[in-house]
Order: sequence, then structure tokens, then C-alpha cells
Amino acid sequence: MGIRRVIVSNGPDGKSTVQIDGDAPRTSESSSLPGFAPTLLWTTTSEPAVGKGPVADPTASAVWVPAPGGTHLMVVTFPPDSMMMRPEFDPMTYGAELMATLPGLVETFEPDSPGMHTTDSVDYDVVLEGEIVLELDDGQTVALKKHDVVVQHGTRHAWRNVSDGPVTMLFVLVGAKRAG
Repeated sequence: MGIRRVIVSNGPDGKSTVQIDGDAPRTSESSSLPGFAPTLLWTTTSEPAVGKGPVADPTASAVWVPAPGGTHLMVVTFPPDSMMMRPEFDPMTYGAELMATLPGLVETFEPDSPGMHTTDSVDYDVVLEGEIVLELDDGQTVALKKHDVVVQHGTRHAWRNVSDGPVTMLFVLVGAKRAG
């Protein structure tokens, strides 16, 4: 799934100009779980500089969870959970694929509780298409539909697509320090 990014910054003359226009390069479509497609669209550091261009694409080497004060913008398409129940689904192959494509995020997932993870971030999660269930660590679930928004504060959770179709979500993660 190609997602077009139009990145605008200031040119040498100080006027706004398009710096990047094209598909986001950090898109991955899973071969072991068809329909799973994460895309890292943009990242910032804890003190981004603006007003002076050109900008370089920061996504090339970024991990998938921002450092404190940094931000990440991503879109993820989730296939139905039933895709993981197919006889040909191999969780080991899928895990290895995630390690290669989602560094920094995959390490937050719990091996004994599939899908459950915790990131040190404040997350703004928007359902763009479809319906999905947010599962919290106490077993509570929240059904979400198109245009619903979740704001998470470093919470342990999982996304469950119990529908028959794909779900696409937009995520903005703001890196945070975990209170201790």
C-alpha cells in the first residue's frame, strides 16, 4: 500500500516549497501475514528545527518508537485476526519478519500475551477505516469504529481486529519518560 507524502519546508530563498513528494519509503507489507502493512511516515527529534530547509527524510534509519519528546507519524493496516488462525500461518516466521521491519516497536510486545505491548509514549490513535477492538491489560475492551480516537498514556494494550475486513489506523506517538 503506497502512501503519498508531501513534505513542505523552506527553500534557500526562505519561501515554502515541496521538498519531498512521493510514496513513503518505510512501508512494509507482510508476506507471512497478508494484509498487515505498517508505514512510518515521518519522525521528529525532541527539539525539531523548522524554518530552514531543505529537510532530509528522517525515517530511513528511525526505530518505530520515538525517544522522549520526539514524534512518529504512522499508518498501520491490520488484517482480520482470523488470518493468524490459518493453517499456513507460521508465528515464528511472522515474528522474525516483525523484528526486521519494526525495530524498536517489536521489542515492546510480550511473548506470553500475543499483541499486548507497552510503549513509553503518549499515543493519538485514529481509526481511518474499519472497526477494531482495543484490549487493555485488565481484559477491558473498547469497540472502535471509523473516526474514533484513542489517546493513550503509556498503557499496556493490544489491537484486535475481530471483523472480517482490514482496519486502517493513523498513529501519532509522542515519546515520553515513564514515571517511576
